[in-house]
Amino acid sequence: MNTAKSQPMLEGRQADSLRRRQRVTAALDRAAAEGTEISASGIARAAGVDRTFIYRHRDLLEKIHALQAEPPSGDSAGPAVTRASLQTDLLAAHERAIRLSTRIHHLEKRLSEALGDQAWRESGLGAPADIDALSQKITHLEQQVLDLKLQLEERDEDLAAARAASRELMTQLNHPGRSR
Repeated sequence: MNTAKSQPMLEGRQADSLRRRQRVTAALDRAAAEGTEISASGIARAAGVDRTFIYRHRDLLEKIHALQAEPPSGDSAGPAVTRASLQTDLLAAHERAIRLSTRIHHLEKRLSEALGDQAWRESGLGAPADIDALSQKITHLEQQVLDLKLQLEERDEDLAAARAASRELMTQLNHPGRSR
């Protein structure tokens, strides 16, 4: 690249940057004299530059911060808002946000546990809520099983006795020496 051809472009760029810096400085002076709110966005708007221009030039940004730290110079009819009062408000808002975040976390945890318990119960994997009733039902069913086993044994005995009587009768009928 030829430096002789790019030199006028470089000088034009530097001159533009210098003009923008002067506009920002003038806007800062006006805002300080009028007692208006000083912020990077407000000064950039008043100077007709982009906010990034101010953020790229640290000395201008530091000047804005220094003017923000100073108490307002004008006589105002209402109570003056100071940087300290704004910082106190910010701290209070920050603490409230922390409290709300903690509360939200607590409620999310409770909701998660409740939904987990509900899903566990509905899936059939969890222990039923009425364990005592189920234990009583198990005991009752076990007793029924024992009763049915006893009934089955009695019937087996009756059946064995009937079979024995049937065999004896068949034996008597089939003996040739016996008369009918």
